[in-house]
Amino acid sequence: MCSSCVRRDKAVSDDTAGADSLLCPKYATGYQVKSQDGVRLVDVGKDYHFALVTTNDAKVPEGYTKVRVPIKNTICMTALQLSNFTILDAHDVVKGLTGTKNLFNKDILARVKDGRIVKIGMEGNFDTEMVLAANPDVIFISPSKRGGYDAIKETGITLVPHLGYQELDPLGQAEWIKFVGMFIGKEKEAIETFSSIESRYNELKEKAAAAATRPTVLSGEMHYGNWHAVGGKNYLAQIFRDAGADYVINDEETSGENLEFEKMYALAANADYWRILNSYPGEFSYEALKASEPRNELFKAYKEKKVIYCNMKQTPYYEISPVEPDLLLKDFVAIFHPELVEKDYQPTFYYLLK
Repeated sequence: MCSSCVRRDKAVSDDTAGADSLLCPKYATGYQVKSQDGVRLVDVGKDYHFALVTTNDAKVPEGYTKVRVPIKNTICMTALQLSNFTILDAHDVVKGLTGTKNLFNKDILARVKDGRIVKIGMEGNFDTEMVLAANPDVIFISPSKRGGYDAIKETGITLVPHLGYQELDPLGQAEWIKFVGMFIGKEKEAIETFSSIESRYNELKEKAAAAATRPTVLSGEMHYGNWHAVGGKNYLAQIFRDAGADYVINDEETSGENLEFEKMYALAANADYWRILNSYPGEFSYEALKASEPRNELFKAYKEKKVIYCNMKQTPYYEISPVEPDLLLKDFVAIFHPELVEKDYQPTFYYLLK
């Protein structure tokens, strides 16, 4: 895949082509990289095309938006995008965020407090003055059905879609580190960082694949009368499989699906483990889980105290897990197959609820 997405034109030096070959994604499907006439071309999805140039007079192919790199200022719309800048030690480039709810990073919070980073408001209600105050070269966005970018489109600032959230492979999501690296001039760091993550992830995945047993796991909770569960082709379902477990839903859905309790119970009554991620105020417990839905006590995983839990109010889950899926994988492996990790392993996100 990597070699095919780089066209080695005569005008492209071996160094440039070689670098682009390493930047070309192995797992991510949302972007592609190629070189043409000495210009790095980045295609995002089917509709967005960027030519990353180091001089303003560089010629770019028709249909490509010119972006002078490295960019100096940008705005991040999501914690997933911000995680790319954090792992590349590039907070200086981030000049704007939508907000700081459930944000733990002390450096980012300090920058917001002293005004180095401004808050631009939430999707659909952006503060255009704050957007302009951040003076971004580009703004990274996460296109969705809700939209809400009309106000900032009018500013004329280049909007760059970051589609990491759509990736179904955990390493594919993490590989967007390289995407951001190209915009901020940290290609080398991005390649090396991702390579280390990839190596740790795949090594642990191989160990889990050889485990003698494969427990089953369900996910989610009842909310407003429905059970919101991720589909069988979802990112999380893949993490479960890579950790040596089988997810109870085995369909082709890639996002979430709402199920009635009876349907979920039929699928998962005898599942060995139950994964829950929420923002419970205070300490979550089996009593709290039962109080939210009395029928929860009917599940085998509840009865045998095998609920796997992470509280977003207490853990920087969305700030770290998108770019370090190896840490997330290790948490699950430590629970499903504890013999495969060190005895004194301390989880990063998920632990067995006491």
